[in-house]
Amino acid sequence: MGVYKVKDKYYIDFYTDGRRIRKPVGSKRDAENALAAVKADILRGEYRFKGRVRIRFDDFAEEYLEYLKVNKKSWHRNKASLKSLIPHFKEMLLSKITPAHIEEYKRKRLYEDKVQPSTINRDLACLRHMFNIAKKLKDYDGENPVKDVDFFQERQYVMKILDKEESDRLINEAKDYLKPMIIVALNTGMRRGELFNLRWNDVDFAEHYIFVKKTKSGFMRKIPMNDLVAETLKNIKRENEFVFCNPKTKDRLACIQRPFKAACRKAAVPDLRFHDLRHTSATYMVTGGVDLATVSQILGHSDIKMTMKYAHPTPENKRNAVNVLASVFGPGEKKEVATIRSQEPKKKEVSPLLSNN
Repeated sequence: MGVYKVKDKYYIDFYTDGRRIRKPVGSKRDAENALAAVKADILRGEYRFKGRVRIRFDDFAEEYLEYLKVNKKSWHRNKASLKSLIPHFKEMLLSKITPAHIEEYKRKRLYEDKVQPSTINRDLACLRHMFNIAKKLKDYDGENPVKDVDFFQERQYVMKILDKEESDRLINEAKDYLKPMIIVALNTGMRRGELFNLRWNDVDFAEHYIFVKKTKSGFMRKIPMNDLVAETLKNIKRENEFVFCNPKTKDRLACIQRPFKAACRKAAVPDLRFHDLRHTSATYMVTGGVDLATVSQILGHSDIKMTMKYAHPTPENKRNAVNVLASVFGPGEKKEVATIRSQEPKKKEVSPLLSNN
């Protein structure tokens, strides 16, 4: 049992009948008095569990966000959705939100706010998860209203690989604070979330390594830095512990969708997602002759089968492959071909994908 504060609101936290209950109360004194009254009722056996069906959306949103910070690595994406959800559902009780209300939210976001269907789907996913957590925490005992709401059908995504000219244009058109992130993404294959979470103490300039600690697989990995990445990172002004920061708030970057899309538009590379920079990086490493095992480790794939999609057979590569066989089995002088053995891959220098020229 106890009293705690979230932003400007005080909550009481207690257990009864094996269930945890948290209620928002006004001031700290009110919360202390309310908790004392609850304790007395519980001791006398007079407390009756009423549930949390009276909790408001904005009150639970604060509690939900605190839950995410502890239990979900990608909680910043949900935080972005909450910024849109809270103004719409704000003072509504969780128990009063119906599929019809959610359909109204979809309509407003699509036609008034001019938001992409994919973004609305992320908001709906956040809302669905929010109700599930409310039930898990015994803050809500009704049905999840999102289960009766249809998500928008999204366009089938096609992987796009940038060529050198396109990547140069993209970097040139990007805002100054976004340029370094794009360069590092192209030259390391790091995911967007990994870049957002990158801290200065994760960068070893002496040994030229980046240590990626918060990964999708849950396992830390280290990525060698080429000279371009090292130089790019050294030129970033250190605002706080995170490498990539919001130029206005100086906080850790959490969303770059709009500035990235604007840069893509100006660079004439439509339908490009930030994740395509990772695909581009992987493709250039594979076509540049880097073995799949090494590429897989750099990308942090848990299964090398995931890396196989970047091995695109080309007519030229196929012809070279059979020419190797002809050099061995054809007439004339035989060329010695090295037998492949299982061994520790040798370190090899890989030229940066992008240059400063």
